[in-house]
Amino acid sequence: MSSAVPLLVRPIEVTTKPAAPPPTAETVPAARSALVRTDGSAGSTVLRLAKPLLAFALLLGVWELAPRFGLVDEVFLPPFSTVVQAFAELAGNGQLAEHASASLTRSVTGFSFALVIAVPVGIAIAWYKPVSDFLNPVLELFRNTAALALLPVFVLILGIGETSKIALIGYATFFPILLNTITGVRTVDPLLVKSAVSLGFSPLRLFQKVILPAAIPSIFTGIRMAAAGSILVLIAAEMIGARAGLGYLITAAQQNFQIPQMYAGIVAISLIGLGFNFALVALERRLSRWRTSPANA
Repeated sequence: MSSAVPLLVRPIEVTTKPAAPPPTAETVPAARSALVRTDGSAGSTVLRLAKPLLAFALLLGVWELAPRFGLVDEVFLPPFSTVVQAFAELAGNGQLAEHASASLTRSVTGFSFALVIAVPVGIAIAWYKPVSDFLNPVLELFRNTAALALLPVFVLILGIGETSKIALIGYATFFPILLNTITGVRTVDPLLVKSAVSLGFSPLRLFQKVILPAAIPSIFTGIRMAAAGSILVLIAAEMIGARAGLGYLITAAQQNFQIPQMYAGIVAISLIGLGFNFALVALERRLSRWRTSPANA
C-alpha cells in the first residue's frame, strides 16, 4: 500500500514592470531635440579644441621641417626637436627652474604692486570727478611714455639690482589695469545704478553689489594685458645687469652662440605667458559666473 506524499510547491510570483508609455506626438520631438542638442554641444566642444591644436601642430611642423629641407639656415633656426632636446637638458640640470623662478618672482612682485595700486586709483578716478580732474594730466603724461624708454632712468635712480626691475614691471603694468578699471566703472549700465539707488542701497553696498561686479570683465581685460606686458618688460630688464632670469638666459645663450638654448628660453617664456593667461581667464570666469552667456540664454 503506497502512501501519497504531498509535494510542497511554492507558488511562483511573476512580477511585471509597468510598460513604458508609448511615445506621443509631444514626447518624440522633445527627445529628438534633446539628442540633437547633446550631440551638437559635444561636436562643438571637440571642434573648439581641435582648431587650436591643429594650428599648433602646423606651426611646429613648419618649424621642424623648414630647417631640415633647407628653407632656412639650420644654424640660426634649429629644428623644433633640437630645441626640445635643449629644453629638456636645461630642465634636467636645474638651470631652467632657476632662471624661471627668478623671472617669476620679479614679474609677480611688480605685477602685484601695480594691481593693488591701479584698481583703487582707477575706481576713484572713475567715481569721483575731482580726483579725475586732479590726476588726469599727470597720468596722461606718463601713460604716453614707454616703459622701456624709462629703463635707464630706473637703473640710475634705483640701481641695477632687483628694485629697478620690479619698479619697471610695476610701471609697465600699472596703466593697462588703470585704464580698463576706469572704463569698466564708467560704462556700468545706468539703469542698474538707478535701480539699486531706488531700492535704498548705500554707496558702499551699491559699489559692492553693482559697480564692481559689472566692471570685473573690463578690469580683467586690463589685468590680462598687464600680465602679457609684464613678461615682455621683464625680459628686456633682465638683459641688463642680471645674473639670473629667462631674459639673462636668452641673452647669454645668444652671445655664446648656443642657439638651441636661446630658443628653449623663448619657449619657456611663451609657456609662462600661456599659464598666466589661462589662470586669469579661469579666475575671471569664476568671478563672473553671475553673467549669462549667449550660449546659455
